[in-house]
Amino acid sequence: MSEQVRRLKELLAADTVSIPSPDWAAIEAELHAPLPSDYKEFIEQAGGGNVDNYLYVLAPASPNQHYDLLEATAERDEAYEDLFDFEDKPAQLEPEGSRIIPWATTDNGEWLFWRILPGQNPADYAILVNEARGEGWEFHELGFAAYLTGILDGTIQSDILSSRFPTHPHTWRPFTDTPNQ
Repeated sequence: MSEQVRRLKELLAADTVSIPSPDWAAIEAELHAPLPSDYKEFIEQAGGGNVDNYLYVLAPASPNQHYDLLEATAERDEAYEDLFDFEDKPAQLEPEGSRIIPWATTDNGEWLFWRILPGQNPADYAILVNEARGEGWEFHELGFAAYLTGILDGTIQSDILSSRFPTHPHTWRPFTDTPNQ
């Protein structure tokens, strides 16, 4: 297990769960993009789930249909295509061929994305956070595990995510423990 994923699981006290290993090749083919190895490793170890009763880490084939990676990606692609007809894209999405893939959402409706540039190595994807019901965006040149660990240990601050997040001690509820809503 990578050090970043180990640290994230430790912060969340996330037990290893028994889930079928996702078919990453099929998932990445449907997304038309490779996914970061730290995300895949975390999902294989802990699954998708809820962090501190606020942030939901999306997972492919999630047992909670509201937090399925592929469904959320299709829904967000359509929503943002329409939104960017009326609002300016964040500067980080201006490069030709750039795109976003969601990896988490919150109770308030914020979305956390990977920003993907053409030909980019998945280990180099950055994080974009979009506020709910607004035009605010935050950009972090970090990957999935480094960003989430930084938010949880307080080394990264967000002006978009709830001021009540994170909580201490942290809680992690895998979707296997979270009823469909």
